[in-house]
This record gives sequence, structure tokens and C-alpha cells, in this order.
Amino acid sequence: MIDFDTYIKMGEPGGKERAEAWKTAIGLQAVDGLKTSEYLNRAAAKHIEGEISINDVSDLVRSYYKSKTSRTPDEEGMKEADLVSINITRLLNEKSFSFSLYGFLSIHREIFKGIYKFAGQIRDYDITKKEWVLDGDTVLYAPARDLKATIVWELQQEREFNYSGLDISGIVSHLANFTSGLWQIHPFGEGNTRTTAVFLIKYLRSMGFEVNNDMFEKHSWYFRNALVRANYQNLQKNIKFDSHFLELFFQNLLMDGNNELKNRYLHIKYIESTEEPTHTSTHTSTHTSLVPDNPNIKRLIEAIGDKQLSVKEILEIVGLKNRANFIEYSLSPAINEGYVRHLYPDSPRHPRQKYLLTVKGLAAYNALQKQSI
Repeated sequence: MIDFDTYIKMGEPGGKERAEAWKTAIGLQAVDGLKTSEYLNRAAAKHIEGEISINDVSDLVRSYYKSKTSRTPDEEGMKEADLVSINITRLLNEKSFSFSLYGFLSIHREIFKGIYKFAGQIRDYDITKKEWVLDGDTVLYAPARDLKATIVWELQQEREFNYSGLDISGIVSHLANFTSGLWQIHPFGEGNTRTTAVFLIKYLRSMGFEVNNDMFEKHSWYFRNALVRANYQNLQKNIKFDSHFLELFFQNLLMDGNNELKNRYLHIKYIESTEEPTHTSTHTSTHTSLVPDNPNIKRLIEAIGDKQLSVKEILEIVGLKNRANFIEYSLSPAINEGYVRHLYPDSPRHPRQKYLLTVKGLAAYNALQKQSI
């Protein structure tokens, strides 16, 4: 396997981002029990090092499998894992994102084009899936007749949700529930978890969060099982919907939590052993507030609050006059670190441009407000 951490620590221009994307893309294959080939891993390393492009990787891998006249079932699985990893890496390195039905469907299409004939298409049949974590039972997925309307409704509810007043713990809990609801729809014949994960990562980035790539590399199978438990209920067996496991994953993902994520904890028949730490004590997390160390960014966050302000209005609030210095030492760093965003992101020089806090920025603002009390 590739030593992703070495590439990430080296911090070569572009290499860090490419390594992080590959780390997530390859790790996500575990949700369907797939592993990438050594050939793909070597090609990915060359891409990370800047020797070849992502298109070159794709061409090399496709030629590699085309040269094989026959393949075993394991090699067929590797082919899917290789091609899907390439497509996910390409998507994660793109800056564009559409929080919409079309955006969600297009992510599935881009991930699985050339692999599934139904890539990007909503299923027209109902599905069930036997789950190990449910001892062979299945989650109740959305019926085929309601899929499009259900996705639109789920995204609209999230779009209208007001994050103001929530601290980071509340934000994490809400995001876990949103992800759970979106995944439960299961609109595609295959590839729902990988599509949901890529959509989620891009959505979190649009909100200002830096995603912990280790989570999807090392715990993608836990992620899927946690989604299953969040959407399963069997009152005859005294089992209720349980989003606790998914929240633990999100705490590690966004809050530098250190929860112990073991798949056996999620099985419906799991009973804690007296020989190991209790279920509660092993699942701890570090509740960081996301408050920046940079005093200039702190001041800017407190100035904007829950408003939309122009540069001129912000300068008046903070008592500064030098516009250029303010942009260089306060506004630009705050945008780059994900605390502040443009009102018109596609038109930075818009004549009515204003600035507002991202969800990450709101979490920091709420934490600063509590500190001042």
C-alpha cells in the first residue's frame, strides 16, 4: 500500500491534496469488501508525485485490465475498486459542488461510469440487503416510487436548516442525522454508501470543515455499519434506531475525537465483555470548539456573527481603515481556513459582495460568545 502519511507530511505543492484524495478513495472501497490492485497503487503514487495526471492513471489501469484475457472474481472486484478509486480521486480534487438532486445523481454517475450501466440512474425497483451487523436482517429502504421526491425533500430540509446557535457538538449531531437520512433513501442499485460519502465530504468542505481522511481510509466499514444501525428498528427484539455510533464517527471526523470504533460494537447481539473496557468509557471524544488561534480571524468572526457584511461595514465594526491590510491579514486567512465565505462565491468582485460565516465559522462564533459570558 501507499504510505499516504509521508506524502501528506511532505506537503509538496498539490501532492498533499492528491494524497489525501487517494487515501479516502481507496479506503472507501472497503464498504463493499473491495481492495485495489498493486498496479493501481503504483500508478497512484506516480500521480501523487506529479509524474502523471489522473487521466494517465485511468488510461494505464484500463489498458492493464484490457490486456488480461480472463479474470478471476477477485480480479473483477479489484478492477471495480481501481476504477472507482480513480473516479473518486478525480471528484475529490475538483473544487466544484452542487448541493442538489442533480449534484447527488451526478456524483454516482461520475464514480461508476463505465462500471455500472445504471450509473447516475435512480432504481425502479425495491431493494433489501442482508446485513451482518443486523444478523441477516435488512434496513427498510425508500420505495422506488418515492425516490426522487424523497431526495429533493431531504436536501431541501437541510438547505433550510438554521445552524445559528449550535455549538460544534450540536452541528455534528445534526450532520450525522442528515447523512443517515440521505443514505437510507438508497436510490441506486449499487454504490449508495460510496456516493453518500463523497457527497458528504464535498458538502462538509463547502461548509468550511477539513475532513479527517483517516476516518474513511481506516473506518469506512464502520461508517456503513453505523448508517445501518441508525436506520434499523425491530421493536419485537427491543432494538430502536440508534444514531449514537454514527455520531461517534462524526466526532472523530470533525472534532479530533478519539472514540474507539470497533465493528463488533455495532452488531445487534453484541454484549460487552468484562475483559475489555466498557462500551461507554472506550467511546470518548475530544470536544474542540474550532476557535482559531489567529486573533485577527477571531475578531473578524465576532464582527460578522450571524450577519452578511461588506468589507466597508466590517472595517467600521472592527475600527480599521487600511483595507489592503485587512484583506491580507484577516479576511483572506479566514476564508482560506473555512470560517468565512463569499455571498457570491462565483463572482468574487461582485459589486454587492458581502461576507458571512460558514457553518464552521458559526460554531466558532458560538464558542466565542460562550467564552465571553
